[in-house]
Amino acid sequence: MDTEFALDVERVRADFPILSQEVNGRPLVYLDNGATTQVPNPVLDAVVAHYRTDNANVHRGIHTLSERSTAKLEASREVVRAFLNAASADEVVFTSGTTASVNMVAYAWEARLAPGQCVVVSALEHHANFVPWQQACMRSGAEFFVCPLTAEGEVDLGALEARLAAGGVSLVAMAHVSNVLGTVVPVGEVVRLAHAHGAAVLVDAAQSVRHEPLDVREIGCDFLCFSGHKVLGPTGIGVLYGKGELLGQLAPSWYGGEMVAQVTAALTTFEELPLRFEPGTPNYVGALGLATALDYVEGVGRKAVAAREAALTAYAEERLRATKGVQVVGSPARRAGCVSFCVEGAHPFDIATLLDKLGVAVRSGSQCAQPLLDETLGIHKVVRVSPAFYNTREEIDAFGEALERVVRLVTPRG
Repeated sequence: MDTEFALDVERVRADFPILSQEVNGRPLVYLDNGATTQVPNPVLDAVVAHYRTDNANVHRGIHTLSERSTAKLEASREVVRAFLNAASADEVVFTSGTTASVNMVAYAWEARLAPGQCVVVSALEHHANFVPWQQACMRSGAEFFVCPLTAEGEVDLGALEARLAAGGVSLVAMAHVSNVLGTVVPVGEVVRLAHAHGAAVLVDAAQSVRHEPLDVREIGCDFLCFSGHKVLGPTGIGVLYGKGELLGQLAPSWYGGEMVAQVTAALTTFEELPLRFEPGTPNYVGALGLATALDYVEGVGRKAVAAREAALTAYAEERLRATKGVQVVGSPARRAGCVSFCVEGAHPFDIATLLDKLGVAVRSGSQCAQPLLDETLGIHKVVRVSPAFYNTREEIDAFGEALERVVRLVTPRG
């Protein structure tokens, strides 16, 4: 038992055999969890078992295998509903991921936009919660307002409130946690401010799904989305939550089988929620994998997972700040999930490449957040380290030692 982090890490790591391998002749230290988490054995087993025994297309079939698949899909939807504390499973739409979820809402919301109206995002946003709204505003003539940050890397709530008070804001789309700075945005306060001025709120929870409580009724948001592969699940599966009344007002953005009620040459009518937003064959096996992953997190303990990841992230930041030649990016009051940094005189790609040679996996580049890096911070590219609850303090030490070695290699000697 790792008493410092109140979690039996050895038992947990046994469920992730990928972590025990060597890379470039060294034990793997996987610290790229902000991009994709690893998948535990129970999730792998559930997916394989379904393909072996129950696989069939869902909803339309009346044979036994189809009914089994359909039952598992809808049971998975209920697991997600409970995880988010949504009022109804009808408010849970399965998508291919956060990007698809945001685009789905942006496409439908565009019909509500016009000159004189506004969509607000923050300077923290991942491209997936920035570009769809930018493009919707460009097509509709609505204003696209990027809420600035404080010097510490926090969303400037004063600037947000001022823009809301100026009128015309239709929707606020904001990340719960930044994928670059790790800034934890007080989304409950954002919702309170937005609703007070008649604006809806979409929360991008891709980076917060493991780190922060996601009670959609407590947060009060109108929409929330996340991706399965950020929370131990398979790739290609994600979730869009929407308040039932509001979600039901939106038009579908994709069309095909499964989501229609009646089709004639003159008219097509659509299914009720949530099927009207799930055209074609849904990723029912991915949904099963995601539900199993969420059950796994619940089994470990959501509070224990969040506390351990917070402690590991803080320890990684401590190691970075103690390393000569390293600049940590941002200093938010609350940081979750990741720390980004630069090395003086070295390109982030080179740092990540050399760390990989020492068995350490981190992310380098713009992190799909060019407006934040280029326009707000003037940094362009960073290296990001993002621990998960199955990482250890010893792995953070190994990363720190490897980074010190790399810095010595790339830093010009005086």
